[in-house]
Amino acid sequence: MEKEIIVITGGPGTGKTTIIDGLIEQGYSCFPEISRQITLEAKKQGIEQLFLEKPLLFSELLLEGRKKQFDKAVQDANEIVFLDRGVPDILAYMHYIGDSYPSFFDKACNDIRYSKIFLLPPWENIYVSDEARYENFEQAKLIYDHLKETYKKYDYQLIEVPTGTIEERIQFILSELD
Repeated sequence: MEKEIIVITGGPGTGKTTIIDGLIEQGYSCFPEISRQITLEAKKQGIEQLFLEKPLLFSELLLEGRKKQFDKAVQDANEIVFLDRGVPDILAYMHYIGDSYPSFFDKACNDIRYSKIFLLPPWENIYVSDEARYENFEQAKLIYDHLKETYKKYDYQLIEVPTGTIEERIQFILSELD
């Protein structure tokens, strides 16, 4: 079997982290979302919301982190590795805020290729904001649209994960791997 590096993506509050945690519990190799780490590091340096205050710097740090995650996923001994978000997510968020970005972001999206992309739709019943998730549900739906558009731009076939229990969602994802 060829190595599969699989992205779980979706707007904020769609259940990505819960699914990743569930996959870890089942013994799968998973890499967590890194944007919260970057945001917390910036807060330690006195920048309250790095993505809002310095979006390009935030995106560059995120790109470096996601490149490292991808390299680690390639080196991982497991044949299947799940990532909480991929490189195109960065561009989707930049499109969402209307910011321009250097061409190396586009190059990274073309160079780093994933096996499959699972997209989680907006789901108001489970949506919650917190200190790191400042978007409201309407904004979360717009981000979802940008994610869908951006991944399609880079020729990915998106697999939309239906809403349901965490077990049903994980089972759906695993059934799509066969």
